[in-house]
Amino acid sequence: MSPFQNIAAVLFDLDGTLIDSAPDLGAAADQMRVSRGLPSLALDAYRPLAGSGARGMLAVAFGMAPDHQDFEAMREEFFCNYERCMTQRTYAFDGVAEMIVSLQGARLQWGVVTNKSARFTDPLTRGMPLFASAGAVVSGDTTPHSKPHPAPLLEAARRLGLEPARCIYVGDDERDIQAGLAAGMGTVAADYGYLGNKADTAAWGAHARIKSPLALLQLLAMA
Repeated sequence: MSPFQNIAAVLFDLDGTLIDSAPDLGAAADQMRVSRGLPSLALDAYRPLAGSGARGMLAVAFGMAPDHQDFEAMREEFFCNYERCMTQRTYAFDGVAEMIVSLQGARLQWGVVTNKSARFTDPLTRGMPLFASAGAVVSGDTTPHSKPHPAPLLEAARRLGLEPARCIYVGDDERDIQAGLAAGMGTVAADYGYLGNKADTAAWGAHARIKSPLALLQLLAMA
């Protein structure tokens, strides 16, 4: 049976899949550069690693890895900057709102599973009307494990009252596909997302790949 048959819900990664948060993430890191007398970097420098959160943004802004002695302090400074601006420039990708309306019209539930901590996920999703109809929002610290572990996806399915096999998961990172497969869900790679540097989505093992949010509707209609 196709993994897209008998589906009752669609779960999504957040950053790079439903929303483009790169402008705010990049601005939070760039503010750190400017405050230290360094020149500002263009958004295009930050965008590819936006899906990696603080780790990616500090790598772009300062070439800093998590094992650097100042990483934790710099990460918290980044977090504070981001909290102040997280909804100023963030928006849903083109087609996402229409896609959600169509899923609801087909009586499919939907939800979010992200590695973003609840510290940021909760105010962000509360601040965007798009998420008012989400049946589940699971953050990176909701369960003891984050993606690529399947626990967050299994928790989302539990909250929706569904068996995992009746859900599919859409994401723009290899960890998303690994988590979805481990949870026994159909998986879809969002080729329009951040993807990281030189990502090869064809090698991730997803059941399908889409070039735009609305392409998901075509995929489900073909099941």
